[in-house]
Amino acid sequence: MKFSTPQTLQSLADLIGARVLGDPNHPVTGINEIHRVEPGDLVFCDHPKYYDKALDSAAGTVLMNAETDVPAGKGILVSEDPFKDFNALTRHFMPTVHPAAAVDQSATVGEGTHIAPNVVVGAHVQIGRDCVIQSGVVIHQNAIIGDRVTIHANTVIGADAVYFQKRENGYNKMHTCGSVVVEDDVEIGALCTIDRGVSADTRIGQGSKLDDQVHIGHDTVVGKHCLFAAQVGIAGCVVIEDHVTLWGQVGVASDVVIGHGAVVLGQSGITKSVAAGKTYFGSPAQEASKKYREMASLRQLLRQR
Repeated sequence: MKFSTPQTLQSLADLIGARVLGDPNHPVTGINEIHRVEPGDLVFCDHPKYYDKALDSAAGTVLMNAETDVPAGKGILVSEDPFKDFNALTRHFMPTVHPAAAVDQSATVGEGTHIAPNVVVGAHVQIGRDCVIQSGVVIHQNAIIGDRVTIHANTVIGADAVYFQKRENGYNKMHTCGSVVVEDDVEIGALCTIDRGVSADTRIGQGSKLDDQVHIGHDTVVGKHCLFAAQVGIAGCVVIEDHVTLWGQVGVASDVVIGHGAVVLGQSGITKSVAAGKTYFGSPAQEASKKYREMASLRQLLRQR
C-alpha cells in the first residue's frame, strides 16, 4: 500500500505512540509486509528471529519491538506490539469502506462493460472497457479490473487475506489493506475467490484463464497467459510465471515460484519452487517422468512379492 502523500517517521510514531530511532523527518512512502516490501515502505517485525531479515530488507522503515542500531538510510519505530500497531496504521490509511449501493458511487466503469443484476462493486473499484461481470459477483474496494475481462457468476474479487497471528487468547487478524489487479483479457470462472494482498496487490496477468472454483491467496502474482483448471488452490505470496498450466485440484503452498511454462498435472501438490518448462506430478510434486518411473518400479516390486 502506497500513501497518497509521503509521511514522516515522527508522524507515524505520533499515530501509534511509538518511539523514534533515527531521523524524525525520515520519509515513509508506504506500508508492506516482508514478502512484498519495496524501498520507502514500512515493514513490521515482532520476533528476534526475523529482526535481521527486516532490517536488511528493502524497507526504509522497520516497526519492531526492540531497540537496535539504525542502519544507514533507514528509520525504526519501537513498539510494544508491532502487529497491533501495524494494523492501526493500515486501518488509518486504508479504512474499510462498505459500498453504498450495488455499484458504489466512487467506482468507475468503462464503456461497453455489462454488469448483470445482483453484482456488488465496492468503493474506488476501477473496471475497464468491454467487460462482462455476471450475476452475483462481488468486487471489493480498490480492485482494478482491466479491459475485456469476463468474471462469471458468484466469484469474489478482493476478499480479505487469511493472515493471522496466534496469541494466547486466539488469533489476531492482520488488517488487509492491499488490493487485486486483474489485467486485460482475463477470464475468471464461477465461484472463484481471489484474496487481496495484505499490503500490496494480488495480480492476475494479461490473458490468463481460470476455470470454476479456483482460489488464489493474498499477494500471489500470476503471470500472463496462464491456464488453471477447476478447484486449483494457491496459497499466499506465490509467484507463477507466464504460460503456466495447473490442472484440476492442484494445490500450491505459500512462498514458492512456479517457473515459466511449467505444467502441473491434476491433484499434484507443489510444496517448493519448480523450474520452468517442465511437467510435474504427485504430492509432493516432482518431474512427471521421474514420478512415473518410480510408480512403475513400485508396481514391479509388488508383482515380485
